[in-house]
Amino acid sequence: MRPLMGKFRHYDWGSRDTIPRILGLEPTGEPVAEYWLGAHPSSPSTLDDLCLDELITNDPSVVGDNARTHFEGRLSFLIKLLSAARPLSLQAHPTLPQAQAGYDAENVAGIALDAPDRTYRDPWDKPELLIAVTPFDALVGFRDPAHSIELFEALGVSSATLSLLDALRLRSGSAAMAELFLNLLVPDEQRQDALVEVVSAAVTHVDDEGEVGLFARTAVELDEHFPNDTSLLAALLLNRVHLEPGEAVHLEPGTMHAYLSGTGVEVLGNSDNVLRGGLTSKYIDAPGLVQVVDFTAVEMHPMSPVPRGDGLWYYPAEEAAFAAWRLDLMPGREVTCPAYTSARILLVTEGGLTLTDGTGHLTLARGQAAWLAAGEQVKITGEGTGFLAATGLDA
Repeated sequence: MRPLMGKFRHYDWGSRDTIPRILGLEPTGEPVAEYWLGAHPSSPSTLDDLCLDELITNDPSVVGDNARTHFEGRLSFLIKLLSAARPLSLQAHPTLPQAQAGYDAENVAGIALDAPDRTYRDPWDKPELLIAVTPFDALVGFRDPAHSIELFEALGVSSATLSLLDALRLRSGSAAMAELFLNLLVPDEQRQDALVEVVSAAVTHVDDEGEVGLFARTAVELDEHFPNDTSLLAALLLNRVHLEPGEAVHLEPGTMHAYLSGTGVEVLGNSDNVLRGGLTSKYIDAPGLVQVVDFTAVEMHPMSPVPRGDGLWYYPAEEAAFAAWRLDLMPGREVTCPAYTSARILLVTEGGLTLTDGTGHLTLARGQAAWLAAGEQVKITGEGTGFLAATGLDA
């Protein structure tokens, strides 16, 4: 067990002070969107002066037998601290076959890995689990088409604007949703007029109760940050999900989503593959996005963790690449760190936790993290909250 230092990502949607304050740092005024802990080649964490990906390359046994067998000896997961001060991109992530094919195709095309228009930066899928640290809002998965039509109608918009939804009126199924979604991303005059009308109508409904008011507030909120962006209309086809601290949302590959606001811990597959359709200043690949998205309508509900002992909670995402736990410890409690056959990363978000193995102790304050190699059996005590990630096959 060793202290682990992560890497910052300064995306423009990030909060300027939340992550620095959790880490015990003085804010600089620069947005800090994410703090990565893991071994992705683009942002590997460090142990002393050694990068974690180098450590694993030198001794693959530290990730555990399952990771060596199923993930080519690489660390299969990342854990991130994420803080969104405003909405970020309308996006989805590929499945493993899609990632491998896309990565190979862009290599053949000669697109550099760090090029702004590069979509597939590695050949791996990217399932995600977002666990709320503060109240967190997101758009996730497609709402039932009939209900989306009802919500647009409730705003009182014109028949010309409602005609843009004809794909959902005339046909059913995911193909109709895919057609509509792609059409709404086209920034032509008809859609610009519809956008202006929808937002203007939404302003008059923001104080409504129930789903119509929430729908209207979502439209106004997105327009405040992305004025004149017709992808807002496509975003309004998604379910809005609110998470209280400790609740989570599971994002499988192909799930369309957009985080709106809040701070959370993300546990995810060790990948940086993102396809974006709008609400962003970054590269947009709408045709590529449509190819990877699952357009099936779903009802989204927050995931609650299940108890795994006194002070230990497990999030049942059931992903091969990662597993996630939350630790809530009080004085007198002791937790045996799970998944000892896997490498693990522990991040403390409140209070302080002490790790003990056969060789000694390691105390982590708020914002600090530790690397636990496979095979290390560790007891955890203290008074605080932490989040633990491991390979899902070892959970």
